[in-house]
Amino acid sequence: MLSFRQLLWLFFSLAFILLSQCTYAKDLKSSCNTCKQIADNFIKGLDLTKKQNFGGGNTAWEERALSKYETSEIRLVEILENLCDSSSFDCNHMVEEHEDHFETWWFKRQKKHPDLYKWFCIDTINVCCLKGTFGPDCNACVGGSERPCHGNGVCDGDGTRGGNGRCDCDHGYKGEFCLDCIDGYFNEIRNDTFSLCTDLSNVPRGQARGVFGACISDHLSHSIPYTTECHSSCKTCTGLTNEDCEKCKTGWGEDDEGACLDVNECLNDPPLCKEDQYCLNTDGSFSCKGCDKVCSGCTEAGPDKCQSCAPGYQDTEGTCTDVNECEQPDSVCTAENQECVNNKGSYICICASRYEEQEGVCVKIPEPEENVEAPETVKRPEEHVDL
Repeated sequence: MLSFRQLLWLFFSLAFILLSQCTYAKDLKSSCNTCKQIADNFIKGLDLTKKQNFGGGNTAWEERALSKYETSEIRLVEILENLCDSSSFDCNHMVEEHEDHFETWWFKRQKKHPDLYKWFCIDTINVCCLKGTFGPDCNACVGGSERPCHGNGVCDGDGTRGGNGRCDCDHGYKGEFCLDCIDGYFNEIRNDTFSLCTDLSNVPRGQARGVFGACISDHLSHSIPYTTECHSSCKTCTGLTNEDCEKCKTGWGEDDEGACLDVNECLNDPPLCKEDQYCLNTDGSFSCKGCDKVCSGCTEAGPDKCQSCAPGYQDTEGTCTDVNECEQPDSVCTAENQECVNNKGSYICICASRYEEQEGVCVKIPEPEENVEAPETVKRPEEHVDL
């Protein structure tokens, strides 16, 4: 029996190995992408320098004495200096590490191997594979190197020394070989090496069969994924209608003739919705919607679809309307000096004009007292007698 410490050590060891493998595979894919970019930039450099010369002023003499610029080391150096951005460490490191290989190809291998990408990235430094192959040994992807994943997916590691060669299927396809259709889609054409599910979403049904035949050759040559969607009632199917379902989706049921029909959940007993809600059936499902506030239970939306009226409302020719309690023969506001105010579904009692509520009783607001001021005594100036 292993101790806890030994089990913990084993767990971390396995995790480290798996992480290392994932990182290694990612590095292999990244190295191929870097190499391919270098090869592409080299070809661009060839094109940019094809009309240049030594730049000394006497091109004819220079080419006779120093060899032609077209195949000169000076031109090679000019191209190498512009292969990578200064900020790209991986690119610059790869160029510096394999500078001798560029010189070998430039002076000795260029005529025999004009495809620099294949000679350098695939055959010499072994970081890439031919399209349709993957991994350290450049094995063929699932479905073959000419049509990886049978044209219905992407091969993991395609064209690199990394990856596992498994297929990431296009939408509508599934399975190890991307030959099967996902639920809701069906094979219109199928054999051991080819599967076609044709997209009919924008094609009139009467033209569908003609489209199948017209699109096969295009699909084979361009690997364009096509899918055919089953009827909305089918989980799996063999055709386009609800009669072609192999299995009905949830919310649909099979009738006596084998067709998938919508199940009306709103007929369920007991009801699936709450008392203040009504059930709305939809294709393959249902939803619960709130009744109008004037209703006490309802069958649909609106004040005319109530099973009964809520308190404060009355049935008026099949529609629940507000009851004006303030107009009832018997007064609803019975306290002294109160008035009734109607509102939707109810009413309130308030104190009448010139009354206010004090401790639950409407009392009269005191009249303001009048301030009577005594008339002012007007002082007259003293009379002076002239002497």
